[in-house]
Amino acid sequence: MTAPAPAPAHTTVGSQRASFARVLRAEWTKFRSVRGWVIGMIVAALLIVFVGVFLGANASIGCGPNLSGAACLPKIPIGPGGQAVNDSYYFVRRPLTGNGSITARVTSLTGYYANGNGTAQTAQGPPQANLAHGLVPWSKAGIIITASTRQGSAYVAMMVTGSHGVRMQWNYVNDTAGIPGAVTAASPRWLRLVLTRGTPAGTAAGRSDDTVTGYDSADGVHWSRVGTVQLTGLGATVQSGLFVTSPLASKVTPFFGGASTQESPSQATAVFDRVGLRGAWSSAPWTGDNLGRHWWSPSDGAGGYRLSDGRFTVTGSGDIAPIVGGPGSGGVPSTSISQPLVGVFAGLIAVVVIGAAFVTAEYRRGLIRLTLAASPRRGRVLAAKAIVVGSVAFVMGLMAAVLAVSLGLPRERAQGQYVMPTSTLTDVRVIVGTAALMAVAAAFAVGVGAIVRRSAMAIATVILAVVLPFLLAVTVLPLGAGEWLLRVTPAAGFAIQQSLPQYSQVDAAYPIGAGYYPLPPLAGFAVLCGFALLALCLATFLLRRRDA
Repeated sequence: MTAPAPAPAHTTVGSQRASFARVLRAEWTKFRSVRGWVIGMIVAALLIVFVGVFLGANASIGCGPNLSGAACLPKIPIGPGGQAVNDSYYFVRRPLTGNGSITARVTSLTGYYANGNGTAQTAQGPPQANLAHGLVPWSKAGIIITASTRQGSAYVAMMVTGSHGVRMQWNYVNDTAGIPGAVTAASPRWLRLVLTRGTPAGTAAGRSDDTVTGYDSADGVHWSRVGTVQLTGLGATVQSGLFVTSPLASKVTPFFGGASTQESPSQATAVFDRVGLRGAWSSAPWTGDNLGRHWWSPSDGAGGYRLSDGRFTVTGSGDIAPIVGGPGSGGVPSTSISQPLVGVFAGLIAVVVIGAAFVTAEYRRGLIRLTLAASPRRGRVLAAKAIVVGSVAFVMGLMAAVLAVSLGLPRERAQGQYVMPTSTLTDVRVIVGTAALMAVAAAFAVGVGAIVRRSAMAIATVILAVVLPFLLAVTVLPLGAGEWLLRVTPAAGFAIQQSLPQYSQVDAAYPIGAGYYPLPPLAGFAVLCGFALLALCLATFLLRRRDA
């Protein structure tokens, strides 16, 4: 007798694929056959749009008896990297053409900040009664080389600060530490910037490889290099000299349910001497300018300088830093692409209900036996259910996110909110990530539903794990506790909506849910995916070991 030839391996693989495709088709048929589930997904999408657009953007900004909304939007400078920036300071400057360096010693940095509704003092004027002595932690005084006096220009600066020692900062978002400690007459700080011109880029408008190197010293003899920066866009002539600025004094008071922030103007005064210039400096005298003074923050740039016996006393206010959302934004009412998506939590509740019911309904009606009889490989059934409900949630979430952003951002802009600029890649990640968040939450609900087999328990479990921590973090818990929850629970997945970076050189509240989260976007999303995968694996294990 001749033994039959074994079937080719690819035939078995092909039949397995065909079998899983049939399971997928069967689960899709089940889903679309139940009108309540289809309507529920549509409701989830509508909730995202409604909450995000009509409830998340309902505060119109007023700036006068006859002005409101978009008419109140200030002109915000944009830095070389495309970020919205604060760029206001008092600048004592001279033009520099070609290679050159500037050296200065800082012997004193003092300041005032307003109490209550007070305003910052005028330059060299006596302290007002409503001002308190003290420096804001990021008060800055030092030397700077900048492409021009236009706000948003490329620059490099060496500076002393109120509480963060010597820093080298450039182009608003970059920061490197130098010598630590405060500046006093007994402990001065020497600062130096050296500009080295590169090969012209073909026109007089800019050079391709100009470099600026920053140094600091405690005694003017032993110098340390803090950093070297390559700048593009410098013209043939740059502006360089001494500057002083001081951002808003911010006091955050935490309480159960959030935190309150009180901001008030501040002003700093620095004393410079031993100012040395080398290279192709203009012979023009020193010029003092208030840069970046605006009607919405009249103290910005306010100050002046006095030169006596080679010693400069310079006073200024404002900041040279990126704008961040919420408190710390320099008084600018701001929002981001994440704000119109605040309604995702409401849509997730509907998706979770459907995801759990997609499994538990078959247990409640006894239909799970028929499903498993038709497809004995139980893991495939669970995988098919997760893929089907996750895919539908992704599509509905994507449509809702696009619609919410398309309708929400123009509405917020019309109401007087400044929309923080973000890159196209960030916008795509936030919108597609929102849809992925919906999909993974739906799959998580499928896994939990298969584990507990009861709708109410499954829905409550997933909502407690995904939605409730987010709501508590945003509206109830103090900042530290809220950040902890958004690191260790499935609610960490909301980080995929993060659109704004945090900056170490900007003290701000960085409000959760307004563009900021404690974990990076992909790391937070990975936490949610890990919980969903764990639930599906446990559900598969239990499904194989116990009776239907």
